[in-house]
This record gives sequence, C-alpha cells and structure tokens, in this order.
Amino acid sequence: MALLHHAEITPSKLELLTTWAPTQPWFAGNTGIAFSNLGAYRFDDPAGEVGIETVFLQTDDGVVLQIPLTYRGAPLVGGEQWLITTMQHSVLGERWVYDGVGDPVYLSAVASAALTGGVQAEQYFDEDGERIVREPTARVVGDGQFGAPTPAVPPIDAISTRDEGTTTIANAGEFSVTVLRQFSTPSQNTTVPTTDTASAPTATLAGGWLAQSDPQRLVLVTVG
Repeated sequence: MALLHHAEITPSKLELLTTWAPTQPWFAGNTGIAFSNLGAYRFDDPAGEVGIETVFLQTDDGVVLQIPLTYRGAPLVGGEQWLITTMQHSVLGERWVYDGVGDPVYLSAVASAALTGGVQAEQYFDEDGERIVREPTARVVGDGQFGAPTPAVPPIDAISTRDEGTTTIANAGEFSVTVLRQFSTPSQNTTVPTTDTASAPTATLAGGWLAQSDPQRLVLVTVG
C-alpha cells in the first residue's frame, strides 16, 4: 500500500511537468500548451524508501501523456541524466524527482506487475492512526502471460534509455521496459508499437485513467 500525505508541494507536479514534458524528445505536441491532470497510479517500493507514481496528463488538443516518476529523499547515484527537478514537500522535506525510466526501483516495480499480473498499489492517508483509503484515479493490470512459474525480475546492474518516436525504451540488463509516452483520446485512432514476441517473451501492463472507455497498452516488458 502507498502512504500519502496531506502536504504542500513546491513546485506542484502539474507545474513541473508542464515545464519539463515539452522539452523531451518523445513529446510530439505544441510548446506552450496547457495541461490537465487525468489521474495517476502508484506501485510500492518493497524497501519503503522511494515513491513510485505514473501520471496521466492531457493537453488542450486532446493528447494524453504517460509520465512515470520516482520521488527520493536523496539523489539517485548515477541518475543525473534522469533527474527532473527537486521539490519541497511540507511533510517529507526536499525530494529528488526522477523520470522513472532511469530509476531501478520503478523498472523493477513495473516489470514485476507486468510479469505477475499485478495491479496498482492501494493508496491511503494515515489520519490519527486510522487508515483512510483513497479511491484510485487510474487502474492498471499486468497480463502475466509467462504462466507458472513466473520468472523473477532480474537484478538491475546498469540502465540505458533511448527514445523512439513517442516511446522510451529502458534497457536494464536482462530485461527491457518500453513505456508508451503518448496516446490519443479514445475518440481518435491510436497506434501502439508492436513487439517481436517471436524473439523474446513480452508481458504487458494495460489500463489507464478512470474516464477512459477502453484500456490502453501502457508498458511492455521484454525478458531475454
């Protein structure tokens, strides 16, 4: 379960992503365009140290962006190229915000969900010792197509990333994670990259924001 806090965040997530996303090579929209927040989903960090959140943003012209983020209480060693910014959290203090594709904690979490048929973490607030569950704003599920036994997520020794169109591919040693960064609205046709499953087994994380009529393929995980 993901513990949330009633906190003030500076800059806000929407402010920082509105500034950062249009500068990325996978962004195919117009600069200076306005964004709105459609929802988000989280995964748990087994160590309880890193916040893992994927945000869905919509632009004024109807394009939806998927942006995985990690929040850390100290810099990620070797992660400078994926650092987005630092922010001030009124409860947790200074937080280092990373593009999730470069963070081994995000890659392990999303790969595990895809491989095992996992879902997003339940979110809650702790109010005077009482657990208050927050209703989700997005839902995702892995297809777990490897069957039984499901392979464990291999350890990550090094990460490299590259952008191909509106997707980002993170190579993490024995597996790779392809994040689909951009989607059209449900009323428009959306082209989703295909994966050569003949050469390597692939699992999928699918779902989306709650107002979406049909699930999207969001992340592809290839092992081997």
